[in-house]
Amino acid sequence: MYMPKVDKFFNTAGPGIIEDHYMLDPLRRINYDEVRILIDQKRYFVLHAPRQTGKTTSLLAMAKKINEEGIYRCAYINVESAQVARNDVAQGMRAILSELGQHFKIFLGEPEPYEWVSSILEKDGAIKALSTMLTRVCEKLEKPLVLFIDEIDALIGDTLVSVLRQLRDCYTNRPKYAPISVILCGVRDIRDYRIHRSDGEIITGGSCFNIQVESLRLGDFSEAEIRELYLQHTGATGQIFDENIYAKVWDLTHGQPWLVNALARQVTFKMLDGRDRSKPITIDMIEEAAEQLIVSRATHLDQLVDKLREECVRRVIIPILAGDEEPQNIPPDDLQYTADLGLVRVKPSIDIANDIYREVIPRELTWTTQASITKDHTWYVNPNGSLDMSKLLGSFQQFFRENSESWLERFDYKEAGFQLLLQAFLQRIVNGGGLIDREYALGRGRVDLLIRWRYPGDAKSDGQQNQKEQRIVLEMKTIRKKTTAPSRVLSDGLEQTVRYAAQSNAAEAHLIICDERPEKGWDEKIYERTERSGGFEIKVWGV
Repeated sequence: MYMPKVDKFFNTAGPGIIEDHYMLDPLRRINYDEVRILIDQKRYFVLHAPRQTGKTTSLLAMAKKINEEGIYRCAYINVESAQVARNDVAQGMRAILSELGQHFKIFLGEPEPYEWVSSILEKDGAIKALSTMLTRVCEKLEKPLVLFIDEIDALIGDTLVSVLRQLRDCYTNRPKYAPISVILCGVRDIRDYRIHRSDGEIITGGSCFNIQVESLRLGDFSEAEIRELYLQHTGATGQIFDENIYAKVWDLTHGQPWLVNALARQVTFKMLDGRDRSKPITIDMIEEAAEQLIVSRATHLDQLVDKLREECVRRVIIPILAGDEEPQNIPPDDLQYTADLGLVRVKPSIDIANDIYREVIPRELTWTTQASITKDHTWYVNPNGSLDMSKLLGSFQQFFRENSESWLERFDYKEAGFQLLLQAFLQRIVNGGGLIDREYALGRGRVDLLIRWRYPGDAKSDGQQNQKEQRIVLEMKTIRKKTTAPSRVLSDGLEQTVRYAAQSNAAEAHLIICDERPEKGWDEKIYERTERSGGFEIKVWGV
């Protein structure tokens, strides 16, 4: 179906443009009044937030606003081009000064600074070039300079140290000979940096930029803001969103701006049904859009998954995936870094940041494993189309017994290997007609899965078939130490399974217990039995 040209669309690449994109007011998102107070107080400070949350859009909007107000002159620069220089300060500083020269022309109408680059580098050297450039520009301007430096954390090692120290050296010369205010923008707060220099020394960002007085964080969308954004599309096209989709989008994204926009773009511009403006956007369509995003391995998600290879991220994600009961063992710096990336949230408990990331992380960690599992869902489908979960879990027991040792060795996240391998097995099967909702939270000692399997029901009066949904709860528990009492694991597991089944309105519940004690043989570990608890019949599976 051809879709006529539209004036606006949901943006998923680059800064937002008010003429082209549905977007929220970036000055409202960033609390412009608070920023202006800090500028008036001649402060150097930090703005940070995870990638693709709207930082650059907000900086550009603020630069425009400040220049329109006429009290200050404001310039924006992105220093990401200097990343390739790594510890080569001379190369990095040449790239930064060139960018400064170009952007002083764009934002201030001052072409001369670009011509100064070579002479400043030749005369003052790389370790003073930035401060010299800023001094000369500020001397030339009739009004104080406000400078926004974006992607500051793209810089590496000695180059980053040099930039921070030169800005610190400028600080006492403001406002006549240095910027009156500087905003450094990146994913993390500068004070949390651990900078590796070429000589092997590790220094903190706070030690070389101790003039920072504030650190502002750009927040995610609220559920009300998601509604406000989506209703812009309704206003422009007449296409409505079912009222109950907003809570679903909130669960899927927790307001992460790229995800919110990507879901809307997928469902309204990419999916055939959604491109028909006479059709409302439903929860089923939103869920399908989320699945398509995950399967497509969109750039944002791919970049996020790449961070899972970092050791400091592994130390946070592994205990969450494994359902560990001891969150205090996570190093605080690792937790802060992983939260800054947007992978986890720490309140009300340490958890994966949103439902889409909950899906993406285990799928990506077991991608090749899923592809290697040969059985498909047809092996486990009853004649009426429902899923035979007991047959599936019995098959998993045998699969785990035969393959766990060799397969778990392939995982980078071996400590959560049982949970990941079961999810890979289930994902391969459930892809044929269902969805898996995953619940992790550190300190609960378990991982919860809800399988929603859809299959044809009875025929309706118009000859079409109703669709039934089978809701099956799986609770995963692990016996890890000799001191762990199996009876306690079982009793806790049954109680937790009953609670989750009731909460999920599930008609079927299973508890899977993995015994990792090395002295136990397979004949002791593998079992199947039925327990009753809280009015539920629960199948218990040992692996």
